[in-house]
Amino acid sequence: MSTDAVPLSRRVAAEAVGTALLVAVVVGSGIQASELSHDAGVQLLTNCLATVFGLGVLIAVFGPVSGAHFNPAVTLGSWLADRRSGDGPSPRDVATYVPAQVGGAIAGSLLANAVFGRPVLALSVHDRSAPHLWLGEAVATAGLLLVAFGLNRTGRGNLAPAVVAAFIGAAYWFTSSTSFANPAVTIGRAFTDSFAGIAPASVPAFIAAQLLGTAAGLGLLTLVFGPALRQRADAPVPIVVVPDAR
Repeated sequence: MSTDAVPLSRRVAAEAVGTALLVAVVVGSGIQASELSHDAGVQLLTNCLATVFGLGVLIAVFGPVSGAHFNPAVTLGSWLADRRSGDGPSPRDVATYVPAQVGGAIAGSLLANAVFGRPVLALSVHDRSAPHLWLGEAVATAGLLLVAFGLNRTGRGNLAPAVVAAFIGAAYWFTSSTSFANPAVTIGRAFTDSFAGIAPASVPAFIAAQLLGTAAGLGLLTLVFGPALRQRADAPVPIVVVPDAR
């Protein structure tokens, strides 16, 4: 079935819970890694692997319900990319998904803090303000959208759990910012003073870079795969759910 057949309340719940679990994985594995090793490379590798496995599972589980966006950039990008074809989320979906994603991300960060016996609410002091980090975020976000939406355009959306997770894992290492690529996750990670945190003052520039990356990713999507085609009124309705991205 299409996700349009799922009540909006359930889709919003899936986005909130899925994003919360994603951030809990990112933050929790970062805390665990920093407690078990003082080697920065080992910490990053541990955090990366946990994120890859967790993201892949979450996309596979929640994709049939909401499309498993877990990311305002993906939700907004999907609406912009597919509004002509009628396949993307509606403006109402965008308006409800994004707050759910942000709220879920904050909840996931607080949960991870509590699980490891840290102060539940502790704002990060990890400054991430530098032009090369902003460029890294733009590149990571553009790549994420190109990969996720490219799979849909070529009819291989069933590969999204593995391919999207693999791209994020790779982007941990080939971008200077370690690939947040997600405005909701960026906000959520401001609520943990741990390995995965980002200082609140660094958040606006990161989100601006991610939005620029969203625009660049959509431009590359059209350049490589062409514009989405408007569906004919008599076109058959697809019956297979295609998850979008994290």
